[in-house]
Amino acid sequence: MWFASGVVNSFSMPFNIRVAMGLVLLVIGQCISFVGIRSFRKAKTTINPLKPSSASFLVNGGIYQFTRNPMYVGLATTLIGWAAFLLNPLAFALVPFFILYITRFQIIPEERALLSLFGAEYEAYKAKVRRWA
Repeated sequence: MWFASGVVNSFSMPFNIRVAMGLVLLVIGQCISFVGIRSFRKAKTTINPLKPSSASFLVNGGIYQFTRNPMYVGLATTLIGWAAFLLNPLAFALVPFFILYITRFQIIPEERALLSLFGAEYEAYKAKVRRWA
């Protein structure tokens, strides 16, 4: 039986440690996302990811000095927390797919919209701050 070969056992961990790891990563991820949202609200610009062309202000201070996409970094961290709780290799493997998908279908279109709105200011910001940090 393949269960006896150690494949499953190599991923075993006490439940309370799994819960603690999952919760810590979930809290960190949600805090990162919340700080990003709060920065947008403070600047009175849109947080609607479906309408980046509605942005009225280029937020580049606070957490946006470290990553251009804290809300997505927070979501990815939350997913890693969920995978840590489940301790499921498939859940961990799906995180890179989330990152690839969100980059291709959300971040790149947002960047095009922000470049058309803010031009050289956004180009300078992109050169200074990484997409995923």
